[in-house]
Amino acid sequence: MSESCTHDCSTCGSSCEHVDAKDLIAPLNKYSSISHVYAVMSGKGGVGKSSVTVSLAAAMAKKGFRVGVMDADVTGPSIPTAFGMDGRAVGDGESIFPEITAGGIKVISLNLLLENKADPVIWRGSLISGVIKQFWTDVRWGELDYLFIDMPPGTGDVPLTVFQSIPVDGIVVVTSPQDLVSLIVTKAVRMADMMHKPILGVVENYSYFQCDKCGEKHFIFGHSDLDKVAKDAGVNVLANIPMDPAMAEAMDKGEMENIERNYLEPVADYILDYEKNKKK
Repeated sequence: MSESCTHDCSTCGSSCEHVDAKDLIAPLNKYSSISHVYAVMSGKGGVGKSSVTVSLAAAMAKKGFRVGVMDADVTGPSIPTAFGMDGRAVGDGESIFPEITAGGIKVISLNLLLENKADPVIWRGSLISGVIKQFWTDVRWGELDYLFIDMPPGTGDVPLTVFQSIPVDGIVVVTSPQDLVSLIVTKAVRMADMMHKPILGVVENYSYFQCDKCGEKHFIFGHSDLDKVAKDAGVNVLANIPMDPAMAEAMDKGEMENIERNYLEPVADYILDYEKNKKK
């Protein structure tokens, strides 16, 4: 494979017929079994991707499934904070054991491995990608029904490593109602197509603010054209999440498992229906 490879085999003139995409998948930790893997990604940062990930995980756990979360946003990890986790992941020389939330969700994040959680991670892309692969091969996940991967923003080294090394079943794209929505969705969709990964749909965060007194919706960032963008891209709009102070407070206090209203429960139901339809 050439160093200038775009990972889009349809436009490649090199002779790589002997390379099968399945051969790039890393072996899962031998003490683990994971039924379904879903990645949560966005073309840019600051759109609430991590809150969507933890909400999805909490929704699935509430339904009685065995759930794990892989924090692949190595340089900006926020999953442990969202779940109120203060401990450190440990190993036995053979495997790394994920930390477990109060509600039973298994979590691995670089912040659970650092001696000082406030230390910045100043690493080159190749080292970060290696850590992500280890989260799959070296973490003893045990039996999981669902693993959700919180991706870093963009379409760089880490997303490429995830899509090539881990058998991702589908992608949820997160965006916000701003002018960049078309670019964000298009970049994510094109990368998914190049990696031959299906996109389940798009979640729009910060869609509006709803007054708790009069019930009126205020579109702080203006009315989104996500419906048109999604239609043009051939993907579904899964949810429009409002700006909810309770959700922001729960993220800061590490109480996302106990939040009164989980806006991602319908998306969890959509995933279950998606899997049923795949089996038909």
